[in-house]
Amino acid sequence: MFFKLAWNSLRSRSATALLTVFSIAISVFVLLGVDHICHEAKRNFSQTVSGVDLIVGARTGQVNLLLYSVFHIGNATNNIDWRSYQHVANDPNVAWTIPISLGDSHHGYRVMGTTTDFFTRYHYGQKRPLTFAAGKPFDNLFDVVLGAQVAANLGYEIGDPIVLAHGLGATSFSQHDDLPFVVSGILKPSGTPVDQTLMVSLAGIESIHMGWQNGVKMPGQAPSRGALQNMVLTPQTITAFMVGLKSKMATFRLQRAINEYPREPLMAILPGVTLTELWGTMAVVENTLQIVSWLVLFASLLGMCTMLLASMKERQREFAILRSIGAGPLFIWLAIELEILLMVVLGMAVALFTLWVGIMLLQNSVSEQWGLFISADLIHPQTGVMLAVIVGCSLLLGCLPALRASTLALHGKLMRG
Repeated sequence: MFFKLAWNSLRSRSATALLTVFSIAISVFVLLGVDHICHEAKRNFSQTVSGVDLIVGARTGQVNLLLYSVFHIGNATNNIDWRSYQHVANDPNVAWTIPISLGDSHHGYRVMGTTTDFFTRYHYGQKRPLTFAAGKPFDNLFDVVLGAQVAANLGYEIGDPIVLAHGLGATSFSQHDDLPFVVSGILKPSGTPVDQTLMVSLAGIESIHMGWQNGVKMPGQAPSRGALQNMVLTPQTITAFMVGLKSKMATFRLQRAINEYPREPLMAILPGVTLTELWGTMAVVENTLQIVSWLVLFASLLGMCTMLLASMKERQREFAILRSIGAGPLFIWLAIELEILLMVVLGMAVALFTLWVGIMLLQNSVSEQWGLFISADLIHPQTGVMLAVIVGCSLLLGCLPALRASTLALHGKLMRG
């Protein structure tokens, strides 16, 4: 009976009720959208690298080492001697390593020298491996593998030639144009910095710097392409390397040994811990967006209460009829609260459906453009808590119009008496 009475009351004021529901839907859409995107961004961020026990680089800040080795943001303070890398790689506790050499670019995208182990050992998300959309890993000195965004944005295909640039700027006047690379593979999107990276062999990085001194190409000193193919090109230094251990029990012992390495200052970090620390620095932005969203919702709920209060005088006849058939003030109070509950629930349902449709439509575009995978699974414990808080706040704010309605109904009864 309550539901039918509240529903018919809203139908009699359908235009106003629809505008109120629309307003609530927009504010809930903004609130849930911001929360879900923050949640998904954090999830993507924390799953950028998976299964790596340690990241080793020259001694610097933990966040800086993580930024330049995983996210390719910023620069290393120094390189690591190849012998130091081999010393750690040969430790009995180490199962595998992935060396990383940075310093060159192509149209603003980082070029990373590494080994083919990168394509089998590097994982992201829930230990998901990298997969190829086309081609294969590099097996030739001048092969290059492209991340998904690099290939899509620059329009490269398998077999296309690519000239690397010395340095990291989007525009470089020092080109390795005498030794172009050939695209051997293109990776599928992973939502990680790998999508924006070109990967070549460590020997390939060494070969294009033969005959260079202090970042300058020396005329006539570079070996020919054919001669380079027959040379043993062992790097002298690398930028950083990732470490996978045979047993997690050895993590802290090896980390301490690396941090105390006597031949050169090295640093080993736990990527999961540093990722959490890095995300914590962005909490201010996340909290600001949440506060703005809650304020928008609060304004919308206040608008709903104002609408109900403004309609009270027009509904005096309705309340008088209810009183004449025996409805008490509590009955009218509950009827008003039920109207509020119906409008809020409808608004939340519209917001959830619209958000789900929007994510389904834009999911692939956002993934390809920004490398951010947004799940369409909107229901998780935090969402439930937020929806419950919205309902509770709505009913609390609705006490004012409900009290006004009860007072008017009682006043109408007294007048008739």
